[in-house]
Amino acid sequence: MKAIKDIKYYEMLNKLRKDLINNLNLSFTGSSPPEIFIGEFNYPNVYTGILSPAVHNDSSSILSSPEEWFKARLTEKEILLNRASLIYSRFTSNIKQSSRLLSTMQEVSMAKKPVDIDFELKKKPSFAFKLDSFHKPIFNPAPLAKAVPEGNTQIEKRVDCMVSDYGMKANDAVIDLYTNGISISNINRILSAGLLGIKNKRKLVPTKWSITCVDDIISKNLIEKIKQYPWINNYFVFNSEYLGNHYEILLMPRQFGFEVIEAKYNPNPKLISFWQDSESHLGRKSYASSVTGAYYANRIAISSYLDSIRRQASILVLREVKNYEIPCGVGILREATKYAMNKNPSSFNNISSAFNDMKSRLSIPISMFLEKSILLREISSQKTLQQF
Repeated sequence: MKAIKDIKYYEMLNKLRKDLINNLNLSFTGSSPPEIFIGEFNYPNVYTGILSPAVHNDSSSILSSPEEWFKARLTEKEILLNRASLIYSRFTSNIKQSSRLLSTMQEVSMAKKPVDIDFELKKKPSFAFKLDSFHKPIFNPAPLAKAVPEGNTQIEKRVDCMVSDYGMKANDAVIDLYTNGISISNINRILSAGLLGIKNKRKLVPTKWSITCVDDIISKNLIEKIKQYPWINNYFVFNSEYLGNHYEILLMPRQFGFEVIEAKYNPNPKLISFWQDSESHLGRKSYASSVTGAYYANRIAISSYLDSIRRQASILVLREVKNYEIPCGVGILREATKYAMNKNPSSFNNISSAFNDMKSRLSIPISMFLEKSILLREISSQKTLQQF
């Protein structure tokens, strides 16, 4: 990670932090978006807590939700300003330990709308960043002494049902919530808080892990259904761009397979970095350690689309990264992929025409992507990569 003073927008964020600290009392009432964060450092004894602004805000969900960020097309700067306005009121907990603070955090995790909470801090927040490609930026950690929700927390009926079911496995509960319209961000929060699964197996799950876990569980379930559907009847190209992340997505008429190839743009082709992970019709048996969390975020968005049209395809995802300097979590990549799949695709009757369309929007030669592809090597009908 870069030193704090090397981070883009450092001066702006530092001024915001100073203003926040100067006007902050150790006791305050804030509206959690709702959002919690559970770290992975020193597992199984981890930092966990609640994020909120230092004021009442009925619209605080925009501070936390990748779905809302993408819908509003917030810029990198706007996202960071939103995130920097949140205080991470935290405490240390064992992943299976019960406490009053933990119960409050779990109550917040189930909420369907912002929750007003009376906080009491042990001391004011430190100026610290936690930037990670998996989760949203975390700022302003402060040791928490006490947290008490005001009034009754509103919880979706289906969420309450799954949390109260101590006999259902966590995987099944995740799929049930998704099937019943609960957002992926909300499911991730509930799983992370240790509220799903068999009673004696429930435990806190670090946010970084739960994000990928939820994407993986849901997409695997969708893929098993997709494998039973007929193939698409043509080559389809989808694309989107957000915060310097450009996606080209190719669906091919053959049995299910999935591959993500990412590249960091550099004007010098010799300095372009690539990451690649894939799976065949048989699926993955190990973690996608090159592309990491983005692999699963892309996979759930595309498998959801295929399930909605009841068709099967082999999928090639190309991600070209240009100006994405401050990671804002895989949630924005999931939303960018969903947006691409919701657009009308370009249709082609051969793979060559599809590649020609894709390369017209890429800055990196498409041949550099294709030569990394394992999935394409398995397609016996493809032409030689040198033609592209």
